[in-house]
Amino acid sequence: MAKTRSTKRRRRPAFDNRRRKRIVYRFKDDEVVDYKDIALLRKFMSDRGKIRSRRVTGLSEKRQREVATAIKNAREMALLPYLATRQKP
Repeated sequence: MAKTRSTKRRRRPAFDNRRRKRIVYRFKDDEVVDYKDIALLRKFMSDRGKIRSRRVTGLSEKRQREVATAIKNAREMALLPYLATRQKP
């Protein structure tokens, strides 16, 4: 008799070492998101200039909206670039 494969799928173990830890940024209670604070806003942007998602940053919905609005305002005021410049190969 030939062996047949089981039709059941194997479950991944509960503690999988391959998972990456998510980056979590904790705002202090008195900390305000301001469009002029470029150093803070750069933490929430990728190297290409995109706004990082909430899943990546670990922010609450309210804070993520504040950060996104502040980044957009800073771009409008020419404090942050819309796109990162690509170097030619």
